[in-house]
Amino acid sequence: MKERISKDRTLKDPSLKKRSNLQTFLIALWLSATAGQLTSVEAVAETMYITDSLSVPLRSGPSNAHRILHRGLASGSAMEVIERNEDAGFARIRTQRGTEGWIPIQYLISEPIARDRLEQANIRMAQLDTAADELRGQLTSTERDREQIQQNNARLTGLVAALETELEDIKRISKGAIAEHASNLRLMDLNARVREELEDLVAERNALQENLQQRWMFIGGGLVLVGLLLGTVIKARPRRSGWS
Repeated sequence: MKERISKDRTLKDPSLKKRSNLQTFLIALWLSATAGQLTSVEAVAETMYITDSLSVPLRSGPSNAHRILHRGLASGSAMEVIERNEDAGFARIRTQRGTEGWIPIQYLISEPIARDRLEQANIRMAQLDTAADELRGQLTSTERDREQIQQNNARLTGLVAALETELEDIKRISKGAIAEHASNLRLMDLNARVREELEDLVAERNALQENLQQRWMFIGGGLVLVGLLLGTVIKARPRRSGWS
């Protein structure tokens, strides 16, 4: 009864009718937005990837109708191609275990697959990293050795400078010693000459003294002889008497 009265009021009052239409529009807009959010939530899916691990069946002949000899050769398996059937699109191969059969040519490539190459690249990268670490260690050791060598060079340079200074002092002292030695030699030579001259003078003086002594002896002897002669002469003269 109340719903009927409300409907009658809505029909009679235009403002109530507009308000009802607005409410209906808002409800429809909310439902549309909610549905869009639900749709967007459902559209956000987890990202996945197709695996690169393949298993190729080995068949007894060059077609998919031939019997399967091996359920699946793993991707990256190395094998020897014996024969190719380009028309059928198959190749006859021999596995490393000696099993022979046919597989589609489209699965054959002339180089290892990316996964194996990536593994090899990773191994090579690890080896290079190890080599780089060793080189860095050697470089660090070389740097330490270089620093030690520089320190030794600096110490040796200081030692050489000190030795050069000491050598200059020795040269200067030696020069003075040599000059003094030469002076001593000159003095010794002069002393020897002076001694020789002195000895000559002494010898000459001694000779003069001997000559002088001899001369005085001669003079003394002469005087004695003269005295004797005078005495003889005086004695030999006749005496005069006092009367005469």
